[in-house]
Amino acid sequence: MGMTEVEQNILQALLELDAAVKSMATANPKPNLTPLFKRLDALALELPRQTDPDLRHYMNRKSYEKARLFLQGRQSENENGSCRHV
Repeated sequence: MGMTEVEQNILQALLELDAAVKSMATANPKPNLTPLFKRLDALALELPRQTDPDLRHYMNRKSYEKARLFLQGRQSENENGSCRHV
C-alpha cells in the first residue's frame, strides 16, 4: 500500500516526535515539542476523505504512537483500546 504525500509527511513528523521524546531524559535543553504537535495537527487536517478510518482516528485522538505504527505497516502491534471506533 502506497502512502499519500500527507501520510509521508505525518510519518516523518511522527518519527521526529519519537526521536525528540526519546532524547528528553538526557537532552539539555529539553526539546520544544510544541512545533511538532502543531505540525501534526495541521497535517491531520490535510488528510483526504478516503484516508483509512484507523489513521484518521489515531490522529484525531492524538494517538501518535499508534499512528506511527500504522503508517509503518505495523498495525498488528497496536492494541485495541476502549475508544475503538466501528
